[in-house]
Amino acid sequence: MSDPASQELPQGLPRGPRLCIDVGSVRVGVAASDPDGLIATPVDTLARDMVTAAKNPAAVPTDVAQIATEVDERGVKVVYVGLPRHLSGAEGSASASARAYAGFLAAIIAPVPVRMVDERMSTVSAHQALHASGRAGRKHRSVIDQVAAVVILQSSLERERSSGERAGELIP
Repeated sequence: MSDPASQELPQGLPRGPRLCIDVGSVRVGVAASDPDGLIATPVDTLARDMVTAAKNPAAVPTDVAQIATEVDERGVKVVYVGLPRHLSGAEGSASASARAYAGFLAAIIAPVPVRMVDERMSTVSAHQALHASGRAGRKHRSVIDQVAAVVILQSSLERERSSGERAGELIP
């Protein structure tokens, strides 16, 4: 009997958890999936560590270090990072910031692949989900990023199931 952790999913993708990061200017939302990629669940909201990078560009910010620890401890097979685009599909300064974050993260967690996925409307969907759950609007701020990460990851998992391939654009 083979080791279930090394089995492939029916689509041919390696079995194992996926992690999703929603990068904001102040916070980073983190969500994870089960090993079969069926459901996304919230993990944490991390404060962006802008001080470490400003003082020493070679140092690893605490938020990135925490994500790397999650990747290692969970045995993550791929990390998805939300790519904020305008409704037109164009990329702006937030996209550039997310791409820079994803590139830095990819270097830290290699060989685990990092992929950028379109996150248009994820924050809107997250606010709607929180409102529907009865959570007051002013209380959304502390969890909105991780709920957005759940929305992004669940969408990526659905794309995996329908296409048989990882979602998004691979970061080299």
